[in-house]
Amino acid sequence: MIVEHLELVDFRNYRKERFELTDGTTVVLGNNGHGKTNLAEALAYLATLSSFRGVSNEAMIRHEAETAVIRATVLHPDGRRSNVDAELSRGAPGRVQVNRQRLRRARDLLGTIRVTVFSPDDLGIVKGSPGERRRYVDDALVALSAKYDAVRLDVDRAVRQRNRLLKQMAGRMDGDDAVTLDVWDARLADAGERFGEARAALIGRLAPIVQEAYGDLAGPTSVGLSYEPPWRTQGLAAALAVARTADVRLRASTVGPHRDDIELSIGSLPARSQASQGEQRTLALALRLGTHRLVSEQEDSAPVLVLDDVLSELDASRAAALLRHLPVGQIIITTAGAIPDAVEPHRIIRITDGAQV
Repeated sequence: MIVEHLELVDFRNYRKERFELTDGTTVVLGNNGHGKTNLAEALAYLATLSSFRGVSNEAMIRHEAETAVIRATVLHPDGRRSNVDAELSRGAPGRVQVNRQRLRRARDLLGTIRVTVFSPDDLGIVKGSPGERRRYVDDALVALSAKYDAVRLDVDRAVRQRNRLLKQMAGRMDGDDAVTLDVWDARLADAGERFGEARAALIGRLAPIVQEAYGDLAGPTSVGLSYEPPWRTQGLAAALAVARTADVRLRASTVGPHRDDIELSIGSLPARSQASQGEQRTLALALRLGTHRLVSEQEDSAPVLVLDDVLSELDASRAAALLRHLPVGQIIITTAGAIPDAVEPHRIIRITDGAQV
């Protein structure tokens, strides 16, 4: 999969720019704050319809504009081309078209463009809250199969409705409330069990690949990934029944996929609390590379790999190791420094104040 060109209109600090991209490696050069990450963000947005920086659509619209547009042409492995247009609006849902046909649902875009992004903020996957790790795993599930986007929405909807009911109950439960709570328990148990099984299967596939990727970057080291929430032993329906009294009192759902964590370790020690920041950053990169490899193998086509200001965050030896082990495919590297000797770019794009120079 190759993105042949990317056009930005009123996106972040870009008024109107068109970037011609290429197979192989493109290096995007520019000082900090001039728009390198904005370019990477726009490219990734077309894959997921969300920002990897965790901001709203409105935050990505240039401050003097009411709408922003991202356009791209994608060359697929079978020779087909897809033209993707995404419009972001203030105070209104965005619109997405593929080959001039408007999509009815956001999930219909999934798979048209596949992008793997590694940015400095990915350190949060390892050292941040459980929500950061859940988001990483769940996004990887959706990248591997769009059906899990619907399951994730089912889980979110059940948790949201169950929590609303628990708040309305105000710490007390009568007969009608118990019946309604039974309904939402059943829906959460059904969707949650399916999602938990999918998470566990993915972790099993990822673990040896992440171990290998970490070794490529830092040398032989024991790396572990584990997903073993207590509710999976007894089943989610039974766990919700046990937690019901506490949930009513706390007015929140305390058990389920929305509260789980993924345990990460380096050398048998918890990576979040015991690893150095260099080890944590290397593990985060290995996690992203692991997902990239899984998607590449499953789809027989590599996603676009975006390394956003990664080289400056790694020590010299690990940066060199990363460059030696870059996967085959389209790669976008953004950097504020000089192009490393080990990189032989097929194209160089220079950015100043949101414009090519």
